[in-house]
Amino acid sequence: MENKKIITVFGATGAQGGGLVRAILADSLSRYKVRAVTRNAGSESAMALAQMGAEVVEADINDIKSIENALEGAKAVYFVTFFWEHFSAEKEYQQIKNFIQAAKGADLEHIVWSTLEDTRNWVSLDDDRMPTLQGQYKVPHFDSKGEADHLFSEAGLPVTFLRTSFYWDNFIHFGMGPQKGEDGNYYIAFPMDDKTLAGMAAEDIGKCAYGIFKKGSELIGKTIGIVGEKLTGNDMAAKLSKALNINVIYNNVSPDIYRGFGFPGADDLGNMFQFKRDFNDDFNAIRDETLSLQLNPEIQNFDNWLSQNGSRIPLK
Repeated sequence: MENKKIITVFGATGAQGGGLVRAILADSLSRYKVRAVTRNAGSESAMALAQMGAEVVEADINDIKSIENALEGAKAVYFVTFFWEHFSAEKEYQQIKNFIQAAKGADLEHIVWSTLEDTRNWVSLDDDRMPTLQGQYKVPHFDSKGEADHLFSEAGLPVTFLRTSFYWDNFIHFGMGPQKGEDGNYYIAFPMDDKTLAGMAAEDIGKCAYGIFKKGSELIGKTIGIVGEKLTGNDMAAKLSKALNINVIYNNVSPDIYRGFGFPGADDLGNMFQFKRDFNDDFNAIRDETLSLQLNPEIQNFDNWLSQNGSRIPLK
């Protein structure tokens, strides 16, 4: 154990970080020991990680000193932010700058940074195909991450940029699951036309990240896109129908209608889906099924995921 390097995992009780912590702890041959970062070490999920063998520490990503403490003695780190807790792209950008400032003073050999595209490189702020949000963003939860990517490189940090895909877990947790219509059928709604949506199990993000760490310096400086499967709305509806034993129909709504659904973040997600639709080739090209499988040989396709999680999808 003494020869193992410390890997610090932020968001350790969340979807991405939790998957990474569990992947490392499940590997008896791992060269890492895990420092799991959470805001509340007394939470049920944090205590569960401690029981599995992780060192659990508390940190606040709004506080650079707190991040520095979590990085002390670590050789690797997984950085992830939590946009959906505050919905502020500016706050997220500052948190990323805090990560970078703390990392510059640490003795790190490898950083994996969970990021996304800056959509303004495709859709300028004066482009009225989609509304500008929060004053200076098109897809705030994408743009703030993508905008910060260059800061890691400019700081000379040993970073791999990890671009994730749509979580199928959103069918469980984000209210995106099939909803019953007046006609007795169930509907899923996305503004994607007939384009494919790159998706994956949230748990597999952490497993893919572990695959990146295991490759070491080979992937430093690279942008890696991960995906379980790319499916159209009709594909997903058919697979949901079979797994849940109900009739699910894909409702291809317009981005404007989706933005008007009224739930917190609907405008952001409406723009996100429109970006994935309108620039489908670019978005999907970086998300490589073959590489994802190499990084995580257990990666799930949608049918695999549904067989394990279909019963958890709430039907309204």
